[in-house]
Amino acid sequence: MKRYFILYLSVFVLGFSVEAQTFQLAKVQEGKAVSFRGMAIPNDSVVWISGSAGTIAKTIDGGKNWQWLTAKGYEGLDFRSIVAFSDKKAIVVNAGKPAVILLTEDGGDSWQKVYSYDVEGAFYDGIGFWDEQKGIVFGDPIAGKLQVLSTEDGGKSWNNISDEANVEMKAGEAGFAASGTSIVTKDNGLVWIGTGGSQARLLFSYNYGKSWTSYQVPIEQGESSQGVFSIAINHQNQLIAVGGDYQNFKNNNNVIQLSSNGMTWAAPKSRLSGYKSCVRYINDTCVVATGTSGTDISMDGGQTWKSLSEQAFNVIAVSETGKLIFLAGEKGTIYQLTRD
Repeated sequence: MKRYFILYLSVFVLGFSVEAQTFQLAKVQEGKAVSFRGMAIPNDSVVWISGSAGTIAKTIDGGKNWQWLTAKGYEGLDFRSIVAFSDKKAIVVNAGKPAVILLTEDGGDSWQKVYSYDVEGAFYDGIGFWDEQKGIVFGDPIAGKLQVLSTEDGGKSWNNISDEANVEMKAGEAGFAASGTSIVTKDNGLVWIGTGGSQARLLFSYNYGKSWTSYQVPIEQGESSQGVFSIAINHQNQLIAVGGDYQNFKNNNNVIQLSSNGMTWAAPKSRLSGYKSCVRYINDTCVVATGTSGTDISMDGGQTWKSLSEQAFNVIAVSETGKLIFLAGEKGTIYQLTRD
């Protein structure tokens, strides 16, 4: 049976002002035994959030009411990545073995297994779509090669194109599924992926993931807990890469890099408060980054940062218009960010 919760955003509200704009961070839900890491906002009304224990939360009215779903038969999986097209259709990806991709076309009432890969080392980190038909999933390397899947039928079937893509990874290099945001897709087959571990790179493809080039990112790296955890790209094709070291989350040395072309990188004028698992543009100049070190905001495209809150989240998602913004994290925590 479906369960609906009416949650009033006035339950817990933090107010703060950043450069003449007032933001409100309001608690929607907290206290469930689930870690949320995936989020998708297909429009200004619908939000899907995915996480551990096969759990998915969904709202179709901008966060006033929530439906809590469980993918039946997959209660032990950790859905750290999700993409949604509407209130009816969404795709979730498990991080771990077996690597499983599930599709729903009835709002989460039922889920169809559309791909599974049950081999040692299988671990998918993120999913992206260029349109409603063409999409991509990437995962940690197997036998030294980045795992890449593609679909051309809206996620109903997937092809493993890892051999064709032929992205060789350095020993100890991998992706991160901390928020499902270390991959970004843009129109006409453009896709970027961030990596970490023994080295941190930005991988780029212009042809739907069939071939790739790579660029070094001078962010904290060298250990399995370090590297690029999230990337964001605005309408001007300006890039932000965030991460650091999740095992030393208070360290704010070299946890963010900016680029105008993906090839050359520079540190911003001011530092983030520490390790971040997710960064998202609200518009071309307003950016929010979050992680276990807290939540920070920039009003100048990522050059200077101020603390929004010490509240930690795993993931942020923003609707295309920038009107709907949600953050989620541990213990079933969901917050909404609004501004005047």
